[in-house]
Amino acid sequence: MVLFLLACALLVLGYIVYGALVEKVFGITGTKTPAVKHPDGVDYIPFPTYKAFLIQFLNIAGLGPVFGAILGAVYGPVCLLWIVFGSIFAGAVHDYLSGMLSLRHDGKSLIYLMEIYFGKKIKYVALFLLVSMLLLVGAIFAKSPAQILGQLTNTSMWFWLAIVFGYYFVATLLPIDKLIGRFYPIFALCLLGSSVALIIALFMQDVPTFLNFTTENLHPNGLPLFPLLFVTIACGAISGFHATQSPMIARCLKDEKYGRPVFYGAMIVEGIIALIWATLGICFYPTTSHLLATISHVEPGGVVSEIAKGLLGNIGGIVTIASVVILAITTGDTCFRSARLTLADFFKWPQEKIKFRLMLSLAVLAGGIFISVINVSTIWRYFGWFNQTLAMFTLWLVTVYLYKMKKCFWVSLIPAVFMTAVSSAYIAYDKLFLNLPVALAHKIGLLVALICLVVFLLGAPKWFQKK
Repeated sequence: MVLFLLACALLVLGYIVYGALVEKVFGITGTKTPAVKHPDGVDYIPFPTYKAFLIQFLNIAGLGPVFGAILGAVYGPVCLLWIVFGSIFAGAVHDYLSGMLSLRHDGKSLIYLMEIYFGKKIKYVALFLLVSMLLLVGAIFAKSPAQILGQLTNTSMWFWLAIVFGYYFVATLLPIDKLIGRFYPIFALCLLGSSVALIIALFMQDVPTFLNFTTENLHPNGLPLFPLLFVTIACGAISGFHATQSPMIARCLKDEKYGRPVFYGAMIVEGIIALIWATLGICFYPTTSHLLATISHVEPGGVVSEIAKGLLGNIGGIVTIASVVILAITTGDTCFRSARLTLADFFKWPQEKIKFRLMLSLAVLAGGIFISVINVSTIWRYFGWFNQTLAMFTLWLVTVYLYKMKKCFWVSLIPAVFMTAVSSAYIAYDKLFLNLPVALAHKIGLLVALICLVVFLLGAPKWFQKK
């Protein structure tokens, strides 16, 4: 209990101290936000700060800090270090700076920002990769709840998939305040409430625990902490996916000063959710071997249900299943909305006009439906690496911005270099890529990160000098 509370306290302290530092580095100018300058009644709608925070939190969280933390718990209590320090010094920095950079550029999507700061040549490749990722995630989070609902009701999964995609179409097309703005704050509170209830129940009941902190790698199969842990726990520490979601809320903030609680703060709260689920995974099972065996048998969703039933009874299990369905769906529909906004920025199509919004909504949903009917299990295995690589590129993006603005770019440069090492080592080690020995993979990751650091420091004055 003390270890968990200490970790939570560090996250809160990180928001108060380091969050204020990052905010000062970026610089709040009082410039009118996009929502105030030109509200369009569709995507640019001023939201109360609490609503913007809850929607941002749900958009970036979903099932990520739940499933990822459970998988990360297999490595033992050492995973808590990555959640805490990753959230403070990498994830929240990534989310705040990318969200505020979007806000400063009229709420534009990540593809637009990459074109400005990395050049026009990258925009076509970035567009394909970003939209593909959003459609893939959206399709996965349509099919998963459809399968669960089909099993619960003993009906066809395809029937429920059609209903989910029908909802996705409506949510992607409608103004953000009609469904997302009205219901998603409630869903966010449900995620927070259920997670807090479970951690309280854990410490009130006599369950097998090992709370003694250790940095030892306790993975039963001996898989290496670096880089696998840093890819396994993404949304609970740092995730490139967040940078695709933040522009939605950047179009809804009423003042720049709310950027820290909304962008930095939402990531810190997500870190707390990840802490809760990592602690549940570690403490509910007597050993990491038991946890891994359960994951192998029933997957992370089954672990969530087993923990909920064990701590809160059958009602807790039912509520948990409902939460899994809701959280998956709310992650999926914002993926398609983000894909629509990304394509709209690319084609420069105004979205207050229904014909453009309808065309793009139909296009992204068609892509999602196509992906959902094919076997994407192998593709999905690449998502973890791509997600963290996108985080790496986003950190380099905001570093370039800070450099050009003559600000302290080290706050983003250091995590950018670290995530470069993670992504490079992962592609060298993982069997889906180069399948090299772990020691060699570590050296490759370190070497690539150092090369990128030296190239940036030596080349920045020439390449990124402010015009």
